Amino acid sequence: MFLNTDSKFIWLNGDFQPFNDTNIHLLSNTLHYGMGVFEGVRAYETKNGGAIFRLTEHTERLFSAASKINITIPYSADELCQAQIDTMSKNKLREGYIRPIVYLGSESMGLRSQDSLSVNVAIACWEWPSYMDPDAKKHGISVIKSPFQQYDNPLYSNNKIIGTYVNSIMAVNDAISKGAEEAILMDKNGYISEGSGENLFIVKNSALITPTTDYCLNGITRQSVISIAKNLDYSVEEKNLSFQDLLDADEAFYSGTAVEITPITTVDGSTIGSGSIGPITEIIQNKYSEIVCGMDTNYSDWLTEIQS
Repeated sequence: MFLNTDSKFIWLNGDFQPFNDTNIHLLSNTLHYGMGVFEGVRAYETKNGGAIFRLTEHTERLFSAASKINITIPYSADELCQAQIDTMSKNKLREGYIRPIVYLGSESMGLRSQDSLSVNVAIACWEWPSYMDPDAKKHGISVIKSPFQQYDNPLYSNNKIIGTYVNSIMAVNDAISKGAEEAILMDKNGYISEGSGENLFIVKNSALITPTTDYCLNGITRQSVISIAKNLDYSVEEKNLSFQDLLDADEAFYSGTAVEITPITTVDGSTIGSGSIGPITEIIQNKYSEIVCGMDTNYSDWLTEIQS
């Protein structure tokens, strides 16, 4: 996944350090207790150079998640936006994945020590052309219902908090071990929550339906899909979805920074729709690709140029 790391850099607390030499202490509090937050951001090549997709929204969500677990980030949102731009530029990348992370230091150990710990911020970026097999974008993926339930606490299910991703790791690895490519998690009420790291949309009778955000992340890509669909005059509804609703869907797809728009064609061995990418999914997918690559100027405010 990580290419040419001997010539790359990571931004750490205001300075650039060589990619391969940027480390944290073994006794970093976050390593032991998971108290920290992160983001997943993506940049794309456009006709005007590299551009980061919805940088402001991702950064605002990082700050929101940190505030909910009483971490004060020692930088402003504007400073961290600029740091992400600078990190892409420093690494001579026009396209790639960006990972900001906020973690606590190693000054002391224990559950009561948060007030005595330093708050550290790092930003890494790397080439990441596709999270899944590129063919998945056209032919779709298979998913299975996970035996792991999504977290009951909205703090855990609605925010990118480091220590809360055990569920997702268990779910996706369980799915892979059973021959599927992804998992679908249910919430405590038996409704669909999301994938291991993606939001779900189904299409029924030409309308898009997606789970509420009671027990899932309100993904930036999810929000983008809702806006795109409405602008294309499709009806969009947020409601509780049963597993049967997914099985009965005309089309289904996952959305997320990593997966972008990836169709779901098989669920627990049952074929969804025609068994290939559905017509509305393909329209949304194509429009999303146009937007992130700067080909649709109606969404130019979603892109932040990377200065070379």
